[in-house]
Amino acid sequence: MIERRAILSGSTFEEQIGYARAVVDGDWVHVSGTTGFDYATMTISDEVVKQAEQCLTNIGQALAEAGCTFADVVRVRYMLPEREDFEPCWPVLRAAFGDVRPAATMLVCGLADPRMKIEVEVYARRSASH
Repeated sequence: MIERRAILSGSTFEEQIGYARAVVDGDWVHVSGTTGFDYATMTISDEVVKQAEQCLTNIGQALAEAGCTFADVVRVRYMLPEREDFEPCWPVLRAAFGDVRPAATMLVCGLADPRMKIEVEVYARRSASH
């Protein structure tokens, strides 16, 4: 039987909206759109780069709980309300994904909360070595 399990971060949004931070489905790990909220304190920085860093921290925790790392990411989507906020984030994003080179898309769109400046979604595939 294929393993399917939800990974919860403790974010109040998961309970209020009805979703999981990530879902493990066999070898695949689907990480929901993740913002720069620090879920322990439910606070968010005003700075887009700090939000990007927190997004990656949150994603990294979900991946670890799923038994994988950023090296297993095959697809990433970046969503930002302001196009000009993307380039300042590149060094942070490159640090996580530069050696991995997942397929990537950047979208300019509205996010659920006006404090949110970036949202990141990833898909990973657990390798046989995990």
